[in-house]
Amino acid sequence: MLNRLASYAGRNGVQRMLHATQESGRPAEFVEALAKGIAILESFDAQHPEMTLSDVARRVGLSPAAARRSLITLQALGYVGQSNKRFHLRPKVLGLGSAFYFSARVDEVLQPELRRLVEVFGDASSIGTLQGHDVLYIAHHSEQRARRPSAVVGARYPAHATSLGRVLLAGLPPEEFECYLRDMEPVALTRKTVVDKDELRTIVADVRETNYSTTVDQLDYGITAIAVPIRGPSGRSIGALNSSGYSGLLTAEQLVEERLQELRISAARLAETISRYPVLQSMMGAS
Repeated sequence: MLNRLASYAGRNGVQRMLHATQESGRPAEFVEALAKGIAILESFDAQHPEMTLSDVARRVGLSPAAARRSLITLQALGYVGQSNKRFHLRPKVLGLGSAFYFSARVDEVLQPELRRLVEVFGDASSIGTLQGHDVLYIAHHSEQRARRPSAVVGARYPAHATSLGRVLLAGLPPEEFECYLRDMEPVALTRKTVVDKDELRTIVADVRETNYSTTVDQLDYGITAIAVPIRGPSGRSIGALNSSGYSGLLTAEQLVEERLQELRISAARLAETISRYPVLQSMMGAS
């Protein structure tokens, strides 16, 4: 299943990024070469830690010549290395992600509530935002040691298969949600993953009414989670907060009964704290 998730992230996170601006209309100042370079950086993952030129070109959807120019540039800048005709990322790439972490003051603003929830309930807690069809994890804290998909900062998982994602989808205006349903290609990550679009529409409508979402074995076997929205000053969801545990020990009903109220308290605190940090508000999409 982890292989399937990695494949999902690569296919949907890389090629869709390049096509999105074509579909929505590019600004006059759009720099296509920069977009290609970023797409190449995002094409490396756990299943593709090193690739040949042709691998990169195929994975990103570029011609070999275009991929080669971008790779040479990234190599000269120190973001990409090469060994035996195979390219790999270099540690300098970490600086790109840490720039967000520190400029958004994630450890100061977001982590305290995650640590509080984990101290109360154990297990794990995360905060994510919606990026296209995916949830992007921007903060995470866990005491879990079991094998499971890693919710580290920067991880991306399909919105339809996560409690965070369903809460965020429920916060979209109806027309935006219908566009999401029309364009998405739901992936079955387990035998329980909901991939029927009509069923997803019903689930998200229920989440919209209750203001919380629960999932059981949707992203991977053994993960049961509950999530609530974090709302910006306008009342629109700018992020989501979850608490997750092991399906063998927890039911969705237990999560609702035992954790929902504390999650809502933490979400309200986070919303109030985030409101004092305009840069973080903007990063999370608050209006």
